[in-house]
Amino acid sequence: MGVRVPPSAPSIITLMSIRGLEREFSLTEIINGVEVVSPSPFIKHQIISSNLYNILSPYVRKHKLGKVFYSPLDVIFKEGEQRLQPDILFIRTNNLIIAQDWVRGVPDMVCEIVSKGTIGKDTITKKDIYESYHVPEYWIVLPEFETIEILTIEGNKYKLFSIAEGEGIVKSNVIEHLEVDIKDIFEE
Repeated sequence: MGVRVPPSAPSIITLMSIRGLEREFSLTEIINGVEVVSPSPFIKHQIISSNLYNILSPYVRKHKLGKVFYSPLDVIFKEGEQRLQPDILFIRTNNLIIAQDWVRGVPDMVCEIVSKGTIGKDTITKKDIYESYHVPEYWIVLPEFETIEILTIEGNKYKLFSIAEGEGIVKSNVIEHLEVDIKDIFEE
């Protein structure tokens, strides 16, 4: 038997039905002017994201290098055209002016954790966008292969700076002296 709501009771509405709040609470990106809605990530993705954040954030804080943020947080390169939500991002102290209501400008590092169904979006489409805006460093995390690639911008193109597959250390060019054992990222 269902719950009876008296006719005089106010209607129940969801946040998603309130125009204007919809974007603030969604996993919607705008890629090349097109709204792209993604499903919430799987547990494995969240474990990797959490591990990575728990390594990066204390390191950055200890060395007073800037701030580390995690998704969902919009990075707006061009309003209405390029509004992305990288899984993890880093902004140097001298660049923190871009951290406003959302991030409005170019972060110093972005990271995408590739999931089933996002490999093309993360390794081609988003890579091209980050490259075109000269994001200094792009981390691509491939859970299925326990691989991390770190790309850095040289001129107008990304070049491979560091890679570890299965085991080993990756090094950041942007987060000073940071070296990460990838086993710490992929451990469950």
